[in-house]
Amino acid sequence: MDVLSDVVAELRVGAPHASRTEQRTPWDNRFEATDAVGFHIVLGGSSRLLTTGGQPVLLGPRDVVLLPRGDAHSIAAAPGAAASTVLLCGAYRFDRSRHHPLLSELPAVIHLPARTRPPAPLDAAVDLLAREIETTPESGAVGPLLEVLLLYILRTWYDGQEQPTGWGAALRDPDLGAVLRAIHRDPAHPWTVRTLGARVNMSRSTFAQRFTDTVGLAPQTYLTRWRMTLAARRLRDTGDTLRVVAENVGYTSEYAFAKAFKREYGVAPGRYRHTPGSPDFAATGSTAE
Repeated sequence: MDVLSDVVAELRVGAPHASRTEQRTPWDNRFEATDAVGFHIVLGGSSRLLTTGGQPVLLGPRDVVLLPRGDAHSIAAAPGAAASTVLLCGAYRFDRSRHHPLLSELPAVIHLPARTRPPAPLDAAVDLLAREIETTPESGAVGPLLEVLLLYILRTWYDGQEQPTGWGAALRDPDLGAVLRAIHRDPAHPWTVRTLGARVNMSRSTFAQRFTDTVGLAPQTYLTRWRMTLAARRLRDTGDTLRVVAENVGYTSEYAFAKAFKREYGVAPGRYRHTPGSPDFAATGSTAE
């Protein structure tokens, strides 16, 4: 079980999109704030990224930049640049009501300079996507390649953190990473703090404290929120009955499931299924059964 790819798959909604453009100096592209996660890749030439209140980020050939929060920004010709710049730009939509530490702990700008990052596999994903968009932009392969690109961007960033914190630190921790994989592999299992701690030979209290200190959520809170994230997607994307949805995320009682879901999303699961858009996530201290 790859926990990162599991989280990305569950939180992302709709189809990603991307385009390849050639910009000739002088040029300046501006992007309004959005709920999407945007990216820019310099395929040739150079450019400069500006965000409100942030420092300018100079982008060289094959540099990758991701904007997880969808902040307003501009990307323009680098100072003194005299040549054209080729860009690959796109965006992903995330349902931000499905709360997860992945979305809250990422910085406003992730810059992965080509000169300092490992050459593979991110570069391979960039090359494949760029070639497909240039030669066959309507190809059915573009969507899957965009999904792979996002995963490798995030993996490269997490792997490059010398002192990761929060959920990212838990991913790299041998014990906590094993617990996260267990939860994501089988979210419907009747996990308790005691059984999760036992998987990594920790007492209940020691495990609970270590998980909470690292992730910023108690283990039972993380488990319940993840179950509700899975349930929210199934309510929107399938015609499964509430009983089936409840069983798939570990609830034998439809009533208990509905109560937990409403505590997290602020509405009953039936109403959530039929309400356009996504209600605000209720950031409450929920617990697992």
